[in-house]
Formats: sequence, C-alpha cells, structure tokens
Amino acid sequence: MPPRALTPLEARVLGVLVEKQATVPDTYPLSLNALVLGCNQKTARDPVMETDDAQVMAALDGLKSLALVVESSGGRVARYEHNAPRALGLPGASVALLATLVLRGPQTGAELRAHSERLHRFADLSSVEAFLDELASRQPARVVRLARAPGEREARWAHLLCGEPVLPARLAAAPTAGNGEDGLAEGATAAGELAALKAELARQAVRIDELEVLVRSLAAAPRPH
Repeated sequence: MPPRALTPLEARVLGVLVEKQATVPDTYPLSLNALVLGCNQKTARDPVMETDDAQVMAALDGLKSLALVVESSGGRVARYEHNAPRALGLPGASVALLATLVLRGPQTGAELRAHSERLHRFADLSSVEAFLDELASRQPARVVRLARAPGEREARWAHLLCGEPVLPARLAAAPTAGNGEDGLAEGATAAGELAALKAELARQAVRIDELEVLVRSLAAAPRPH
C-alpha cells in the first residue's frame, strides 16, 4: 500500500493506465495527451472529470514518487505505464477490480464483474467476491463494503486508495416512490433496471471505441495504386 492516500486525480490516472493497458495495448504505454483524454472520458467514468496537461503531469509525478507509475525512456514523446501489481503487492485480478472502482465509483459485485471483464475475466460472481473479501481483509484494507443503500438488495464496494470513501448522493437517497416494503421493492427494481442500463451503455461505449480504432487503422493503411 502506498505510504499516503492518493489524490482523486492520481487514482484516476492510475485507473486509466490499468484500463488502457488491457483495452488499447497497441498504444500502451500512454502519452500525456492520451492520459488526459482517458481521464476526461465521458463514458465509463464516475465522476466525470475535466483535467489538463499540467494537472495530469503533477499527478504522474506523485505516482512516480510512489513507484506506481514508470516513465518510458526513448522516443520523442514520453510515455507512461503503471506498476500497480508490484507497488501494491496485488495480483492482476485485484488490480482490475481496484481500477474499475476507481474509474466507475462504488459498485456491486455483479456490476464489478461486468465492468471489469475486459481487464480480467472472472469465472463467476463468487470469484469476484473472493477477491473483494481478500482486498478488504488486508492490512491496510484496499476496499470496503458499504452499507446497503435504501431500496437496494446488494451492497456496493468502494476502493480505499484515496482514504475513506465519500458515498455519492445518488446512493444515499431514499426511495421516492411508495413506503414500507412496497417502496423498498420498487426501489430495488429501479436499481436493478438502472444497473442493467448502465451495463448496456458500457458495452455500447466499448463497441464504439473498437470501431473508432478500426476506422483509424483503415485510414492509416496504404492505398493500392
């Protein structure tokens, strides 16, 4: 565990590096420009951030001081890669879960399994929960299981890389429709529908990213005479 808590931007930069290593290996390690774009990405990010080169560079300097990021030498453009497994003493599966929590905010075990699929494919939900339990039992703990929000059937998990998590208002709000058991049931149903919708949007965003990469590669390919 780093000797200090990470800032939110340091955590975001680290999460982007872990994500892009798996999703765009051809352009990894990342340039500063690619990192800024990844930090400011509108899809698969909670919260959405607006950062600039200077802010991301400062975060990189902080991460390098903690041995969490390494700068590649050579070439005209500096590139950066993460060193999370070694620096944090964690297996790749645990790093994938932490990166997903850093990028997307608190999630249930089922949401984590779906959202981290491209970083690490877990066999089933029990496998995800086993890694989460191990992360929570470490000294110091890397994740924490949050109390169930009103109307939700499953508890969410949050990372502890930035210290104690701040629960988003959307998770702390009580159900607005009905009361008693009916209100809880309706809240749980709405939460389930929202989770399914978010998962579908994430799949569509991934497909769009893949199509953009394909278009760029086709455009760069030499044309026959």
